[in-house]
Amino acid sequence: MTALDAEFITKMSPSLTMSQTRHRVNIIRGWGIEEGSKLLELGCGQGDCTAVLAAAVGPLGHVTAVDPGSLDYGSPMTLGQAQKCLKESPLGSVITFHQADPIEFLQLHTKNYDAAILVHCIWYFSSPEVISYTLQVLAKRVKRIYIAEYALSSEQTAAMPHIQAVLTQASLECRKEESTSNVRTVASPSKIREIADRVGLSVISESIYTPEADLEDGRWETNMVLDEAFTKEVDNFVRDEREKGVVMALRDATQAAVERIKEGRKGIRTMDVWVSVLEAK
Repeated sequence: MTALDAEFITKMSPSLTMSQTRHRVNIIRGWGIEEGSKLLELGCGQGDCTAVLAAAVGPLGHVTAVDPGSLDYGSPMTLGQAQKCLKESPLGSVITFHQADPIEFLQLHTKNYDAAILVHCIWYFSSPEVISYTLQVLAKRVKRIYIAEYALSSEQTAAMPHIQAVLTQASLECRKEESTSNVRTVASPSKIREIADRVGLSVISESIYTPEADLEDGRWETNMVLDEAFTKEVDNFVRDEREKGVVMALRDATQAAVERIKEGRKGIRTMDVWVSVLEAK
Protein backbone atom coordinates (compact mmCIF):
# COMPACT_ATOMS: atom_id res chain seq x y z
CA MET A 1 0.00 0.00 0.00
CA THR A 2 1.27 3.47 -0.84
CA ALA A 3 1.94 5.97 1.93
CA LEU A 4 -1.31 7.78 2.68
CA ASP A 5 -0.92 11.54 3.06
CA ALA A 6 -4.11 12.99 4.56
CA GLU A 7 -3.13 16.56 3.66
CA PHE A 8 -2.56 15.67 -0.01
CA ILE A 9 -5.79 13.66 -0.23
CA THR A 10 -7.86 16.43 1.37
CA LYS A 11 -6.78 18.81 -1.39
CA MET A 12 -8.45 16.58 -4.00
CA SER A 13 -11.92 18.11 -3.39
CA PRO A 14 -13.38 21.11 -1.53
CA SER A 15 -15.86 18.68 0.06
CA LEU A 16 -13.07 16.87 1.94
CA THR A 17 -11.96 17.94 5.41
CA MET A 18 -8.74 17.09 7.18
CA SER A 19 -10.46 15.51 10.19
CA GLN A 20 -12.67 13.21 8.09
CA THR A 21 -9.81 12.29 5.74
CA ARG A 22 -7.38 11.58 8.58
CA HIS A 23 -10.03 9.42 10.28
CA ARG A 24 -10.33 7.26 7.17
CA VAL A 25 -6.59 7.18 6.59
CA ASN A 26 -6.13 5.79 10.11
CA ILE A 27 -8.71 3.07 9.45
CA ILE A 28 -7.53 2.09 5.97
CA ARG A 29 -3.84 2.17 6.83
CA GLY A 30 -4.49 -0.61 9.35
CA TRP A 31 -6.00 -2.83 6.67
CA GLY A 32 -2.85 -2.79 4.54
CA ILE A 33 -4.73 -2.79 1.23
CA GLU A 34 -2.31 -3.70 -1.56
CA GLU A 35 -1.44 -1.40 -4.44
CA GLY A 36 -3.19 -2.41 -7.63
CA SER A 37 -6.25 -3.77 -5.80
CA LYS A 38 -9.67 -3.60 -7.44
CA LEU A 39 -12.10 -2.44 -4.76
CA LEU A 40 -15.87 -2.14 -4.48
CA GLU A 41 -16.96 0.56 -2.05
CA LEU A 42 -20.58 0.62 -0.90
CA GLY A 43 -22.13 3.78 0.53
CA CYS A 44 -19.46 6.11 -0.84
CA GLY A 45 -21.43 9.34 -0.36
CA GLN A 46 -19.43 12.39 -1.41
CA GLY A 47 -16.26 10.33 -1.57
CA ASP A 48 -14.59 10.90 1.80
CA CYS A 49 -13.41 7.30 1.91
CA THR A 50 -13.22 6.88 -1.87
CA ALA A 51 -10.39 9.39 -2.10
CA VAL A 52 -8.35 7.57 0.54
CA LEU A 53 -8.98 4.20 -1.14
CA ALA A 54 -7.92 5.63 -4.51
CA ALA A 55 -4.66 6.82 -2.99
CA ALA A 56 -4.15 3.41 -1.37
CA VAL A 57 -4.58 1.33 -4.54
CA GLY A 58 -2.48 3.67 -6.69
CA PRO A 59 -2.53 4.12 -10.48
CA LEU A 60 -2.75 0.38 -11.20
CA GLY A 61 -5.76 -0.18 -8.96
CA HIS A 62 -9.38 0.89 -9.18
CA VAL A 63 -12.22 1.89 -6.87
CA THR A 64 -15.81 1.27 -7.95
CA ALA A 65 -17.85 3.49 -5.62
CA VAL A 66 -21.61 2.99 -5.23
CA ASP A 67 -24.19 5.14 -3.46
CA PRO A 68 -27.98 5.44 -3.90
CA GLY A 69 -28.14 9.08 -2.79
CA SER A 70 -29.53 11.79 -5.05
CA LEU A 71 -26.77 13.70 -6.83
CA ASP A 72 -28.56 16.92 -5.81
CA TYR A 73 -28.35 16.06 -2.10
CA GLY A 74 -25.96 17.87 0.20
CA SER A 75 -24.75 21.30 1.22
CA PRO A 76 -22.67 23.38 0.64
CA MET A 77 -21.61 20.89 -2.06
CA THR A 78 -24.02 18.34 -3.48
CA LEU A 79 -23.18 14.67 -3.85
CA GLY A 80 -22.79 15.12 -7.60
CA GLN A 81 -20.54 18.17 -7.29
CA ALA A 82 -18.27 16.48 -4.76
CA GLN A 83 -17.95 13.34 -6.87
CA LYS A 84 -17.24 15.45 -9.97
CA CYS A 85 -14.41 17.23 -8.16
CA LEU A 86 -12.84 13.90 -7.24
CA LYS A 87 -13.18 12.60 -10.79
CA GLU A 88 -11.35 15.70 -12.06
CA SER A 89 -8.58 15.38 -9.46
CA PRO A 90 -5.28 13.47 -9.86
CA LEU A 91 -7.01 10.49 -8.20
CA GLY A 92 -9.97 10.52 -10.58
CA SER A 93 -8.58 8.11 -13.16
CA VAL A 94 -8.89 5.18 -10.73
CA ILE A 95 -12.41 6.00 -9.51
CA THR A 96 -15.78 5.12 -11.05
CA PHE A 97 -18.92 6.40 -9.31
CA HIS A 98 -22.30 4.71 -9.68
CA GLN A 99 -25.56 6.20 -8.41
CA ALA A 100 -27.36 2.97 -7.55
CA ASP A 101 -28.86 0.94 -4.74
CA PRO A 102 -26.08 -1.43 -3.60
CA ILE A 103 -28.24 -4.55 -3.90
CA GLU A 104 -29.50 -3.59 -7.35
CA PHE A 105 -25.93 -2.81 -8.41
CA LEU A 106 -24.72 -6.21 -7.24
CA GLN A 107 -27.59 -7.92 -9.06
CA LEU A 108 -26.91 -6.09 -12.33
CA HIS A 109 -23.11 -6.26 -12.27
CA THR A 110 -21.46 -9.65 -11.92
CA LYS A 111 -17.84 -8.47 -11.80
CA ASN A 112 -15.61 -9.81 -9.03
CA TYR A 113 -13.35 -7.58 -6.91
CA ASP A 114 -10.39 -8.08 -4.63
CA ALA A 115 -12.28 -6.58 -1.70
CA ALA A 116 -15.43 -4.77 -0.66
CA ILE A 117 -15.29 -1.72 1.59
CA LEU A 118 -18.08 -0.67 3.97
CA VAL A 119 -16.94 2.32 6.03
CA HIS A 120 -19.61 4.01 8.16
CA CYS A 121 -22.39 2.86 5.86
CA ILE A 122 -23.99 -0.20 7.51
CA TRP A 123 -26.31 1.93 9.64
CA TYR A 124 -27.73 3.42 6.44
CA PHE A 125 -29.15 0.03 5.38
CA SER A 126 -32.91 -0.21 5.76
CA SER A 127 -33.00 -3.43 7.83
CA PRO A 128 -30.86 -6.28 9.22
CA GLU A 129 -32.19 -8.41 6.36
CA VAL A 130 -30.69 -6.02 3.81
CA ILE A 131 -27.35 -6.11 5.63
CA SER A 132 -27.49 -9.91 5.61
CA TYR A 133 -28.32 -10.17 1.91
CA THR A 134 -25.61 -7.67 0.97
CA LEU A 135 -22.92 -9.56 2.88
CA GLN A 136 -24.15 -12.86 1.44
CA VAL A 137 -23.78 -11.57 -2.12
CA LEU A 138 -20.42 -9.95 -1.42
CA ALA A 139 -19.08 -13.21 0.04
CA LYS A 140 -19.33 -14.75 -3.44
CA ARG A 141 -17.81 -11.79 -5.28
CA VAL A 142 -14.84 -10.60 -3.24
CA LYS A 143 -11.88 -12.14 -1.45
CA ARG A 144 -12.30 -9.96 1.62
CA ILE A 145 -14.81 -7.56 3.15
CA TYR A 146 -13.48 -4.63 5.16
CA ILE A 147 -15.93 -3.06 7.61
CA ALA A 148 -15.60 -0.02 9.86
CA GLU A 149 -18.64 0.99 11.89
CA TYR A 150 -19.27 2.72 15.19
CA ALA A 151 -18.76 0.34 18.10
CA LEU A 152 -21.51 1.66 20.42
CA SER A 153 -18.83 1.83 23.10
CA SER A 154 -16.08 4.08 24.40
CA GLU A 155 -13.84 4.40 27.43
CA GLN A 156 -14.35 8.16 27.33
CA THR A 157 -17.13 9.86 29.27
CA ALA A 158 -17.10 12.58 26.60
CA ALA A 159 -18.25 10.04 23.99
CA MET A 160 -21.28 8.87 25.97
CA PRO A 161 -23.59 11.55 24.46
CA HIS A 162 -22.78 10.23 20.97
CA ILE A 163 -23.72 6.68 21.96
CA GLN A 164 -26.92 7.85 23.66
CA ALA A 165 -27.83 10.07 20.70
CA VAL A 166 -27.45 7.24 18.20
CA LEU A 167 -29.66 4.91 20.25
CA THR A 168 -32.20 7.71 20.62
CA GLN A 169 -32.28 8.25 16.85
CA ALA A 170 -32.60 4.52 16.26
CA SER A 171 -35.56 4.31 18.66
CA LEU A 172 -37.37 6.87 16.53
CA GLU A 173 -36.30 5.73 13.06
CA CYS A 174 -37.39 2.12 13.61
CA ARG A 175 -40.95 3.43 13.91
CA LYS A 176 -40.91 5.04 10.46
CA GLU A 177 -41.89 3.19 7.29
CA GLU A 178 -39.11 5.02 5.44
CA SER A 179 -36.10 6.76 6.93
CA THR A 180 -33.56 9.26 5.61
CA SER A 181 -31.61 9.36 8.87
CA ASN A 182 -27.92 8.60 9.34
CA VAL A 183 -29.09 5.85 11.71
CA ARG A 184 -31.67 3.67 9.96
CA THR A 185 -30.58 0.28 11.27
CA VAL A 186 -28.29 0.45 14.26
CA ALA A 187 -26.12 -2.68 14.41
CA SER A 188 -23.54 -3.44 17.08
CA PRO A 189 -20.30 -5.29 16.32
CA SER A 190 -21.78 -8.45 17.86
CA LYS A 191 -24.84 -8.17 15.61
CA ILE A 192 -22.68 -7.71 12.51
CA ARG A 193 -20.60 -10.73 13.55
CA GLU A 194 -23.79 -12.76 13.99
CA ILE A 195 -25.09 -11.77 10.54
CA ALA A 196 -21.71 -12.48 8.95
CA ASP A 197 -21.50 -15.94 10.53
CA ARG A 198 -25.02 -16.76 9.33
CA VAL A 199 -24.12 -16.03 5.69
CA GLY A 200 -20.85 -17.96 5.75
CA LEU A 201 -18.32 -15.28 6.67
CA SER A 202 -15.64 -15.35 9.36
CA VAL A 203 -14.13 -12.35 11.11
CA ILE A 204 -10.41 -12.92 10.61
CA SER A 205 -9.31 -9.76 12.39
CA GLU A 206 -10.93 -7.00 14.42
CA SER A 207 -9.88 -4.06 16.52
CA ILE A 208 -11.29 -0.99 18.24
CA TYR A 209 -10.13 2.42 17.06
CA THR A 210 -10.64 5.63 19.02
CA PRO A 211 -11.19 8.63 16.71
CA GLU A 212 -9.19 11.80 17.22
CA ALA A 213 -10.76 14.67 19.13
CA ASP A 214 -11.45 16.82 16.06
CA LEU A 215 -13.80 14.29 14.43
CA GLU A 216 -17.17 16.01 14.79
CA ASP A 217 -19.64 13.18 14.14
CA GLY A 218 -20.38 12.78 17.84
CA ARG A 219 -21.26 16.45 18.23
CA TRP A 220 -23.38 16.45 15.06
CA GLU A 221 -25.46 13.45 16.10
CA THR A 222 -25.93 14.76 19.64
CA ASN A 223 -26.96 18.22 18.49
CA MET A 224 -29.48 16.67 16.11
CA VAL A 225 -31.18 14.73 18.91
CA LEU A 226 -31.21 17.68 21.32
CA ASP A 227 -32.67 20.05 18.73
CA GLU A 228 -36.37 20.88 19.16
CA ALA A 229 -36.99 19.59 15.62
CA PHE A 230 -36.31 16.08 16.95
CA THR A 231 -39.11 16.31 19.52
CA LYS A 232 -41.48 17.43 16.77
CA GLU A 233 -40.52 14.35 14.77
CA VAL A 234 -41.25 12.18 17.79
CA ASP A 235 -44.71 13.76 18.10
CA ASN A 236 -45.36 13.20 14.39
CA PHE A 237 -44.21 9.59 14.14
CA VAL A 238 -44.75 8.01 17.56
CA ARG A 239 -48.42 7.78 18.53
CA ASP A 240 -48.26 5.36 21.44
CA GLU A 241 -47.52 7.29 24.64
CA ARG A 242 -45.45 4.48 26.18
CA GLU A 243 -43.29 4.23 23.06
CA LYS A 244 -42.96 8.01 22.95
CA GLY A 245 -41.86 7.89 26.57
CA VAL A 246 -39.03 5.51 25.67
CA VAL A 247 -37.71 7.79 22.91
CA MET A 248 -37.91 10.89 25.07
CA ALA A 249 -36.26 9.12 28.02
CA LEU A 250 -33.34 8.24 25.76
CA ARG A 251 -33.18 11.87 24.66
CA ASP A 252 -33.12 12.94 28.31
CA ALA A 253 -30.27 10.49 28.92
CA THR A 254 -28.38 12.09 26.05
CA GLN A 255 -28.78 15.51 27.65
CA ALA A 256 -27.68 14.12 31.01
CA ALA A 257 -24.56 12.65 29.41
CA VAL A 258 -23.71 16.06 27.93
CA GLU A 259 -24.06 17.68 31.35
CA ARG A 260 -21.38 15.35 32.73
CA ILE A 261 -18.85 16.90 30.35
CA LYS A 262 -17.07 19.95 31.74
CA GLU A 263 -16.99 21.73 28.35
CA GLY A 264 -20.61 20.84 27.55
CA ARG A 265 -21.46 20.21 23.92
CA LYS A 266 -18.09 21.56 22.76
CA GLY A 267 -16.39 18.71 24.59
CA ILE A 268 -18.38 15.86 23.01
CA ARG A 269 -16.17 13.16 21.47
CA THR A 270 -17.01 10.63 18.79
CA MET A 271 -17.43 7.04 20.00
CA ASP A 272 -15.01 4.23 19.15
CA VAL A 273 -15.04 2.44 15.80
CA TRP A 274 -15.08 -1.32 15.24
CA VAL A 275 -12.65 -2.15 12.43
CA SER A 276 -12.79 -5.66 10.96
CA VAL A 277 -11.84 -7.93 8.09
CA LEU A 278 -14.17 -10.72 6.92
CA GLU A 279 -13.54 -13.71 4.65
CA ALA A 280 -15.66 -16.60 3.43
CA LYS A 281 -15.39 -19.70 5.64
